[in-house]
Amino acid sequence: MYPPTLVVVLKPDHVRDVDLFVRRYDARAFGPHLFWRGDIPETDLQGIEPGSELPGGLVTLYDGRGRNETPLWLPEQRALVFADALTAPAGELRVSSTPWHEERALPALRALLELPFEQVIVSHGEPVHDRAAYERALLLPPWSG
Repeated sequence: MYPPTLVVVLKPDHVRDVDLFVRRYDARAFGPHLFWRGDIPETDLQGIEPGSELPGGLVTLYDGRGRNETPLWLPEQRALVFADALTAPAGELRVSSTPWHEERALPALRALLELPFEQVIVSHGEPVHDRAAYERALLLPPWSG
């Protein structure tokens, strides 16, 4: 197994260990252009936005939530990775609530169905889900827990 060569921060408040991974593995780091004032990494991250192409063929996506979050498409693994747009409380995949759920988030997340993904990876709750769980999540009420 090879060590990681890049670190991708998908959301400004998910920077906790980026400096550690960059130092430990001498990895390149990518992430948002903006961070919370009290949570700025020491590492200089290369900026990402929806549509950015990263090494290894990874592509950042648009989730419609307006939270400076960029989900990630891993084509080789046929997987989507989310920071907070989707969550899995009690093991059930759900879309996180926003005031513009119907108007922006759902259309953007439905557009991702065009990708040939088989797995969905989330950062909160049960981490790995399948495409069917993603499709079901788009039909459920948003999670506001």
